[in-house]
Order: sequence, then structure tokens, then C-alpha cells
Amino acid sequence: MSSMTQKKLRFAVFGNEYQPKKSASVQRLFDFLRSQGAEISVDRPFYEFLYEREYGGTEVRWCEDAEVRVFEGDDFDADYVISMGGDGTFLKAASRVGNKGIPIIGVNMGRLGFLADVLPSEIEQAFDALSRGDYSLEEHSVIECASGCALNDIAVLKRDTASMISIRTWVNGEYLVTYQADGLIVSTPTGSTAYNLSNGGPIMVPQTGVLCLTPVAPHSLNIRPIVVNDDTVIELEVESRSRNFLVAIDGRSEKLEQGTKVVIRKAPYRVKVVKRLDMRYYSTLREKMMWGADKR
Repeated sequence: MSSMTQKKLRFAVFGNEYQPKKSASVQRLFDFLRSQGAEISVDRPFYEFLYEREYGGTEVRWCEDAEVRVFEGDDFDADYVISMGGDGTFLKAASRVGNKGIPIIGVNMGRLGFLADVLPSEIEQAFDALSRGDYSLEEHSVIECASGCALNDIAVLKRDTASMISIRTWVNGEYLVTYQADGLIVSTPTGSTAYNLSNGGPIMVPQTGVLCLTPVAPHSLNIRPIVVNDDTVIELEVESRSRNFLVAIDGRSEKLEQGTKVVIRKAPYRVKVVKRLDMRYYSTLREKMMWGADKR
């Protein structure tokens, strides 16, 4: 018997409620965890999504099982959190875990992700490795501002109807530049392969202890991304003709009034990501970026 049965492990499960026809993977995971004697609790929206949908006339079996608990908001505790979905689902789960320090395992329902890197076909193998302790915990820096915390990035952006915005930028109290652009992304290494990359920012390897300021469609072509130490405090003051702008925290955006100062700094905690010992960052990077795929 695996050590999972000696100590009853508790798992809190988050999932993507917008992915139909993925129940087979969920079923497979829950059957396996139950066979190992684990305790399972599920985020209410995901539970309801699984419970209310029918797949080929058969509801997901475990939903009616009294052993599955349901939780809401941040009212959960567990040895591990499981995120079922892509990297977007993982980011949402990480924001709910916040400073609880619970390690997160990403089971990816679609293609391989940087964060969600366990494929459905590897569920048993991955959780066996977990029970044996054959994994590492990768600690990812989090950045924060008054609007919330982000594992990937915090961006200030113009609204859809607006012309570009002016973003006066200070680094540790020292004036840097005023960006005339559609926006500015402050990215962690974790987020460097996301929105930052699509705007021409550099790939930053996890644990490098840096942040990158990457402008979105800058008016001046000689403005380039700039990398700073992640202990840096970044202050942004936005001017906009529409008198307001958006701040996006890992893609979740809210409207702020012009003149609101956005202060971005490293959060006092990190997010722990479970990595199997056989998973390598650079091989995932090669695969995702399709480096070497061109056979010319």
C-alpha cells in the first residue's frame, strides 16, 4: 500500500466550469484518490458544474458520494490543492489559495501547460510519485497591488474605446519614464511566457528573482522591456483622455479612475507548485514554443 493510505491526505479540488466533456479525467482522478483513502473536497461552482451536467446520459458518479465535501470561498484546508484545467484555471486556484501555503498540483485537461503539467493519462503515476515523496516544490513569487495579487502579471491598460494612455513610472522612488502606450505589463518569471511574451517581453526562467516592465504597443519604437530586481517597488500613475483605465490582475480587470496611483511590489508569500522530478522546465519550454519543430 502506498503511504497515501497511512496518512489520510486531504485534497481540495478546483476546476474549470467552462470545459464540458472532461468528466472522464475527473472521474479517473477521484476514483484513484478514493482507492488511496484520500479525503476530497470540491469548490462549489466546480461541484455544481459536474453534478448538473450529463455526459452521454450518465452523471458523474462520485457527485452523489457523501465522501466528497463541498467548500466555498477560502473556507478550505488541505494537504494539496488540485487544479483541473489549464494554466488559467491554475491562476484562479492560486489566487484562492493565497497565503495559505498549500502546494498546488495542476492537472491539465487540454495541452501541456507550464503550471498545469500533469496530463490525464499520467494521473495515477503522478499521484503515486506524490505519495512516495518523489516531487519537488517550486516556489513562485507573487506580486501585489491594492487591487489584488498576481502569480503572472499586473497590467495597466487603456479601455477599449480609449486612445493610448500615459503611464508615469517610478522604480524605487526614482523616475524612470512616461510610457505612451496601450498599457504596461509588470510580469513575474512565471508570467513571462504569457501576456509578457506576446508583447515582445523576455522569457524569464522561474526563480530568477526578477520582474519585467513590458509596454503594450508603445508609441515610441525605442522603448524596450526592462528587467528589475523583484524587491523593487514600482509606482505607476496613469493619465487617460477617457479619465479612467483598467488594472488587470492575472487577467481579471477592474476600472480605476485617472490619477489613481498603482503601487506594485512583491507579496510577502510565495505560491508552491508541485513539480514531478521528471518534469523539466526547458523541455516544456521547447515544446510550448515549438523550438526545433521546423525540419528544414
